[in-house]
Amino acid sequence: MGEVNVTVNGRLYPIGCDDGEEEQVERLSGVVDVRVRELAALVGQVGEARLLLMAALTMADDLEGAQRDLQQLRQDVAVLRQEQDSAKTGADALLGLAQKLEDIAAKLEAP
Repeated sequence: MGEVNVTVNGRLYPIGCDDGEEEQVERLSGVVDVRVRELAALVGQVGEARLLLMAALTMADDLEGAQRDLQQLRQDVAVLRQEQDSAKTGADALLGLAQKLEDIAAKLEAP
């Protein structure tokens, strides 16, 4: 089991993680540190626990918004696929009609 020492808002935290996940934990802790520092600049040093909670809440809000956006994109893709399938079906029907017209024209031109 790995362990990483990360710094958030100037405070060192030892974090346990699976082997090989150290870089990801360090990267993610950097994201948390940025958010906590942004909040501290807005509201001041109101205590470590409160800053971390505020950071978690704002990040959860961001995640929820991203999940909503992803769901909307998935729905949009499904609609586009249906429209594409309908267009293909329509195009296939037009090709079939064109072939029938060509067959009729060929019969009319035949002696």
